Amino acid sequence: MTMGQARNDLAAATRRTFLRQGLSLGAIAMGASAMGASAMGASGGEEASALAPKKPPLPARAKRVLYLSMSGAPPQHETFDPKPKLNELDGTLCPEALIEGKRLAFIKGHPKLLGSPHRTSRVDPLGIEVSDLLPGFRDYAHSVTVIRSMHTDQFNHAPAEMLLYTGNQNVGKPSMGSWATWGLGSMNENLPGFVVMVSGGSDPTGGKSLWSSGFLPSEYQGVRLRSAGDPVLYVSDPKGLSRPMRRRMLDALRDLNRSDHERHGDPETLARIAQFELAYRMQVAVPEVTDLSMESPETLASYGAVPGQASFANNCLLARNLLREGVRFVQLYDWGWDIHGTGKGDDLITHFPMKCREIDRPIAALMRDLEATGLLEDTLVLFGGEFGRTPMLEARGGSKFLGRDHQPDCFSMWVAGGGVKAGHVHGSTDDLGASIHEDPVSVRDLQATVLHLLGFDPETFRFPYQGLQQRLIGPAQGPRVVKEILA
Repeated sequence: MTMGQARNDLAAATRRTFLRQGLSLGAIAMGASAMGASAMGASGGEEASALAPKKPPLPARAKRVLYLSMSGAPPQHETFDPKPKLNELDGTLCPEALIEGKRLAFIKGHPKLLGSPHRTSRVDPLGIEVSDLLPGFRDYAHSVTVIRSMHTDQFNHAPAEMLLYTGNQNVGKPSMGSWATWGLGSMNENLPGFVVMVSGGSDPTGGKSLWSSGFLPSEYQGVRLRSAGDPVLYVSDPKGLSRPMRRRMLDALRDLNRSDHERHGDPETLARIAQFELAYRMQVAVPEVTDLSMESPETLASYGAVPGQASFANNCLLARNLLREGVRFVQLYDWGWDIHGTGKGDDLITHFPMKCREIDRPIAALMRDLEATGLLEDTLVLFGGEFGRTPMLEARGGSKFLGRDHQPDCFSMWVAGGGVKAGHVHGSTDDLGASIHEDPVSVRDLQATVLHLLGFDPETFRFPYQGLQQRLIGPAQGPRVVKEILA
C-alpha cells in the first residue's frame, strides 16, 4: 500500500468505523478485513442477506404486521366510543375539570360540549355501539379487539406519530416496521421486508421519518410503494438499458463496494450492495405483485379499487398481495383525519363521512380476504390514529363548522388476528369520553404487545447505539404487554 493510498483510506474511514476499530491504522485494516470476510457467504462470493428470514427468540403468534394508520387522529366519539351523555349535554358549557390545567392545541376560553351528529348502532359480536358511518366494520367485528383506553403524552400530530411509530417523539429513531424486519428479516428475498403506502393526498404529518431505519442499518427502512405510476420510484431501468447490461453494471459496482468495504469496514457499504441487489430483483417481482389490472372485476369491486389511481382502496388491495407474498410489515398511512371543523375540508358533517366512506369498504374486503385465506391467523392487524379528540367543540376563530381539538388522554383503536382476542372490548372511558375509566393502554404498552406477539421480549429486544441499549419501547421501565387482549 502506498502512502497516498493509506492517506486516502484514513480520510474515507467513517467516524463509526474509527471509534469501533481502534485508533491505529493497523487495527482499522485488520478489523475491516475481518468484517469483510464475515459478511461474505460460504462461497466467499456473495454477501449474507440482512433480510434473510430469522427465527424469533420466543414463541410468536404473528409472522407479519399490517398497520392501518389514520393520520390526523379520527374522533373516538364518532367511531368506536360514542357517548349518549355527551349527546344529551350538546351545546352546554363543558365542566371546568375538562379544561383546568389542561394544555389544548386550539381551544380557547370556556368551550361548549359537542354531541355527535352521527348515528350509532349496536354491533352484536362486541356488544357496543359503533358509528353507522362504518357499516363494513360489522362484517369483521367478530375478529377484532376494540381498545377504548389508549393514551399518549403527545398532543401535536408529528410528535405523537413519531412516538407511536418509532418510540420517540423526536426524529432519528427506527420505526416499528424497521425493528420488526431487523429482528425477523423478510419472508421473500425479492421484495422489501417493510413496505409503506400513503393515501389522502399528503404524507402523514410526521413525514418520511415515520418509516426511517434510524440507527439500524439502512436496508431495514421502509420502502414506499405507489398505487399509480411506477410502484417504486427510480427502480425501473432507463430507456435503452437492457437487463443484461444492468446486471453487468451492478456486478462492477458490487466489486467496487466490496473493495471499499475491505479497506474501511463501514457496514453501510454492505447495506448499499444489498439494496442495489434487492432493487434489481424488485424490477421483476414488484410489477407482478402490484399490477391491479390482473385482478378480477369482482375483486376490484369488493375493494372499490381502480387500477392506475392513487387511493386507499388500491393500497388495501396491494397490501393483501404483499402480505400474501411474504412482506413482513406493511403500513398504510391515510391522511385527512384531522377533524378540527375550520371549514368543510375538515368538519364532522361533510369531510368526516367522506373519509369513512373511503376506508370502510376496502378494509372490510381486506379483512375478509385475510380471514378467508387463513392469513389473519398469523397476521397482526392494527387500526387507529396517533391520539384522540376532545368532547368539546373547537370553534376555532368563531367557526360554525363542527370539529374537535386534539386529545391525548384517551382514544380508540382496534387490533385483530395474530394472537389477539376476537370479538372483545378492552378498557373504557368516562361518560364524556374525556378520560380513561379503566384498563389504560399507553402507546408504549401497544409497542410492547406488538413485539411480544412477534416473538420478542420487549425488555431485551435492543440495539447498541451511542453507548446505550436502544429499545422501541424506550429506556424507562413501565411498558407492559397487554395480556388482557391476548387470545
